[in-house]
Amino acid sequence: MKKIAFVAVAAGLMSLGACSKSPEAAAVENNADMLADNLEAQADNMDAMADNTSNAATADAIENAADNLNATADNVRDAAEDKADNMQ
Repeated sequence: MKKIAFVAVAAGLMSLGACSKSPEAAAVENNADMLADNLEAQADNMDAMADNTSNAATADAIENAADNLNATADNVRDAAEDKADNMQ
């Protein structure tokens, strides 16, 4: 529940921040946010899969892959923000 509230607040703040950006810059950030959200959802699914795995080594490998997806999502958002900043 906390994650849903956090995402809602973050989305609201991002929409306020996008008001002063060009439409192209806002589109870059919006598309990156959608991609990053999908990556994070996949990571959440992988974490759930790791929780349901009885093999500890396999669970660790799945959790590491999920962590990598979360890091990739962060990188996508950062790259989009940098790109959007250069578009203004």
